[in-house]
Amino acid sequence: MNQRWALWFVLLAGCLAAVDVAMAEEAAARPNVLFIVSDDLNNLLGCYGDPLAHTPNIDRLAARGMRFEKAYCTFPLCGPSRNSFLTGLYPNSTGILSNQQLFRQTIPSQLSMPQAFRLDGYFAARVGKLYHYNVPKSVGTDGHDDPASWEVECNPAGVDRLVEEPDIITLRPNQFGGTLSWYASPRGDDQHTDGMLAEDATWILERCANRDDRPFFLAVGFFRPHTPYVAPKDPYFGFHPLDQMPVVTGVEDDRRDIPAAALASEKKEQAGMTEGQRREVRQAYAASISFMDAQVGRLIDTLDRLNLTDNTVIVFTSDHGYHMGEHGLWQKQSLFEESARVPMLIVAPGVTKPGSVAHTPVSQVDLFPTLAELCGVAAPGNLQGQSLVPVLHDPRENGRGWAITQVVRRGRVDGKPASFFGYSLRTPQYRYTEWDGGKAGRELYDHDADSQEHTNLASSPAHVETVERLSATLRQAIASTLPPSGETPPLSPGWWNVNLTDP
Repeated sequence: MNQRWALWFVLLAGCLAAVDVAMAEEAAARPNVLFIVSDDLNNLLGCYGDPLAHTPNIDRLAARGMRFEKAYCTFPLCGPSRNSFLTGLYPNSTGILSNQQLFRQTIPSQLSMPQAFRLDGYFAARVGKLYHYNVPKSVGTDGHDDPASWEVECNPAGVDRLVEEPDIITLRPNQFGGTLSWYASPRGDDQHTDGMLAEDATWILERCANRDDRPFFLAVGFFRPHTPYVAPKDPYFGFHPLDQMPVVTGVEDDRRDIPAAALASEKKEQAGMTEGQRREVRQAYAASISFMDAQVGRLIDTLDRLNLTDNTVIVFTSDHGYHMGEHGLWQKQSLFEESARVPMLIVAPGVTKPGSVAHTPVSQVDLFPTLAELCGVAAPGNLQGQSLVPVLHDPRENGRGWAITQVVRRGRVDGKPASFFGYSLRTPQYRYTEWDGGKAGRELYDHDADSQEHTNLASSPAHVETVERLSATLRQAIASTLPPSGETPPLSPGWWNVNLTDP
């Protein structure tokens, strides 16, 4: 090789090395993301003030970052909710109003949150349930996943899916996901699906820690506490003695001023439960939360051990809330606080103050723009949420100041399909709900005086002005959930025929 070519190789090697260094420096400057989603989890957590909770690891996350006291889903059902926060669009704009729909069928060109990170240089991986799964039947499969969102997907299945179903107690024979079902398993964490998810996530984190060329976006979707409420008996059921489990009372009096549409998520088999069954369900739900919490702890410990903590944004949330007998309801698909409200924790190193609490109402649709801003990722211009970064810097920031949740009610009129929406507006003080624009009922609850929403003030003469004001705000909020003017909402003419069952 002559001297001239040798010089060119030296210069080329130097340029490539400089490029590698620049890329490594850019990657190191961009934070990683650990996005944790629990399934069907309400706010029965220690960090949210539940005295019976045993959730030391989720509480650890709250102590490291910001807890959102008033965070809400856009739709209290798995499929619509998950498609909403993963696209940054409300259900009225995704067109997803049931569990059997995929956003690629309605808005195929929309970038999902993990896809946007992936296209901007992040390594994107999924472990477990992020988009909808039929639980438990789809455990161990991709479910209704979006392949464009990820480079790696992991779908383990444990004994709770493959071995123990014949032993599970259920209110409806041979059904486990769409009804109340529970079981105290004699087998350990590592044999259960969520334990395997934590193991797979740990494996991915260890490999990401050995690379400095790309930050990661790792999404971990735990299946618990979704029914069937299955967790190892030892120690998790032991954390929640059966005789200490609360049973909701006074339901008949509570329901006197509630519109029928608000109670339409009730299932027949739940009304006949004995007090003993109610305690068992509450115990198994709490045990499942504690089991899931232990797996969250494994992820936190792994970040700490690998020295990834200081450069990783952590989000912890659930797809929607969950009833445990309040108003005589169980599970989800209501617009009461228990069903619409979700836990939401964000740990953003260098941004969030440890142990901070934000009280302004926020929505899960805000997560996409927030993470994109924190990580310098190019996001689609049509996102409908607000960035919560100002709130993360200062919890006194009000942001939008409200959150909206919707649900569908369906039936038949004159033998034909009939359906309408319920919309609920949450402000710092009030929850205001309209069913079919108010034609099927209204609800108003003053959370300053009635945090359990026992007294519907919508027809009170003393609250006429409040109802008028909140109704006007609700109209504006609904308009903000729709596609831009001139675009047709992606709802097919026969959308009301889609099965709403959530197994």
